[in-house]
Amino acid sequence: MKAIFVCVFVAALSVLAAAAEDPFEIASRALPQERARAMPAIPALTLEEAERIALQANPEIRLAVRKVSTAEAHIPGAGALEDPSLMFRGWQVPLSQPWNYNAAMNMFMVGQNLPGPGKRGLRSQIANDGVTIAKAELEAKRREISAGVRKAFYDLLRNADELKIHDEQVAIARQGLEAARIKYSVGKVPQQDVLKSQVALSKLIEHLVMLEQDADLGRTTLNTLLGRNPELPIEVAGQYTLPRELPSISQLEELALKSRPMLTARSAAITQAQDQLKLAKKGYTPDFSASAGYMLMPSGSTFRNNYMIEGSMTLPWLNHRKHNAEISEAQSVVSEQEADFEAARLMVFGQIQDALVRARASRKLVDLYKETLRPQTEAALRSTVIAYENDRTDILNLLDSQNTTLDVDSSYFRAAAEFEQHMAELELAVGSPIRSAETAAAEVWR
Repeated sequence: MKAIFVCVFVAALSVLAAAAEDPFEIASRALPQERARAMPAIPALTLEEAERIALQANPEIRLAVRKVSTAEAHIPGAGALEDPSLMFRGWQVPLSQPWNYNAAMNMFMVGQNLPGPGKRGLRSQIANDGVTIAKAELEAKRREISAGVRKAFYDLLRNADELKIHDEQVAIARQGLEAARIKYSVGKVPQQDVLKSQVALSKLIEHLVMLEQDADLGRTTLNTLLGRNPELPIEVAGQYTLPRELPSISQLEELALKSRPMLTARSAAITQAQDQLKLAKKGYTPDFSASAGYMLMPSGSTFRNNYMIEGSMTLPWLNHRKHNAEISEAQSVVSEQEADFEAARLMVFGQIQDALVRARASRKLVDLYKETLRPQTEAALRSTVIAYENDRTDILNLLDSQNTTLDVDSSYFRAAAEFEQHMAELELAVGSPIRSAETAAAEVWR
């Protein structure tokens, strides 16, 4: 920063030494013009419109929707029977006459494998558990994208407000330069005051460059979340809202246990693991197969047309090593899912605490800037401008007052945007909107 000021100072001295041009004209050329938007005229998006577009067009949400469809499509087949079988068998076909099936025994059979009682129902239930998990993950993704949209939206809204403040500061800087020009023309102030004005103007130029960079990054982020080309122009319009009070940590934790999709998915995973354990224990229930068929005996047989039935069952008790291992593995999965749920619960509570602390701090800062610092700095700036115009203070006090006002105004809108972003993080951690009817009378301000 100091290097920028020195470069501007040296450049100004060299120009003044090289020509007899009015130093005010040199300073005036350094002053940035009030922001002229090069953006095409497009309708501004509200937060509700942005969230609606994102929920419809975001590619991650579309992928999660397809995963739900895939899980639902698996349900009918999970509990279905295996395909029936059709068998033909020819016995005692003469080698000397391999075409003579009239001399052979011909058997046609239809068979079906039948799983042990309860197994099909458990397989269907496991598939249903998979759908519950997929739907919870879809809802979690929707809330994640919605929170991202809110954060990007308020970044852009804050940026637009800071650009308006920048324009106001440019107007004040022009007023200060005009006063310096008048005083310089009548010899009331030295050339040094004009050069000091150039240093302040350089800070405004730097501020504008950073704001334009933030705006470009914010538009890129929001467009991406909306499933659009990052280069497309986008404008936002809205208000900051402050609830009168935030819920307690215990209320938020209780709400999270009921509403957080991630915890719902973890709970469904535990249920699915328990159903898989039940199915593993069903491994000791034998499976069955049944067949029925028609047999054509050789020509000349007493009973040439016959039928036959056949049944079989597995003997799982003779393979206990395999089934015990499956049960042990399923029990381990249940324990793993329970530990995963507990870890997720603690993580969610930590996220709630972190977001709540940050939201409360941001709210306090907003109140401080709005009720105290901003009115004080604006009054001090107006007073300093009048004092400078009436020769009761110097240019350094004017520039310092202007920079202080700029910093406070920027911090004011930054704190407001951060509050909204922390509220988005808090609602994401809870898994549910927390601005209910109790906070419907929220203060709306800009």
